[in-house]
Amino acid sequence: MSTKQVIIPSSPADREKIRRVMRTVSESMTRIEAEKDLIKDEIAALAEEFEIPKKFLNRMARTYHRQNFKDVVDEQNNFETLYETVVELNVKE
Repeated sequence: MSTKQVIIPSSPADREKIRRVMRTVSESMTRIEAEKDLIKDEIAALAEEFEIPKKFLNRMARTYHRQNFKDVVDEQNNFETLYETVVELNVKE
């Protein structure tokens, strides 16, 4: 197995361009982390206030965001049918 050589940029302009992009990516990652923290805090507050399990609120938020409620319901129905069919076969055997 051969190891591919890494070409180190020798041009100061190229190295500066790479540093700028790394800075931009890092700043974006920081914003993403902050948004994830906000989402976690908002879900926790709702869970406490309304005594709804966080897993349901998280799933509701994802479904609302993706606007795919029908797909989620269809998938759940298919899972229920599959599970009941397989488990009931095993129970009867």
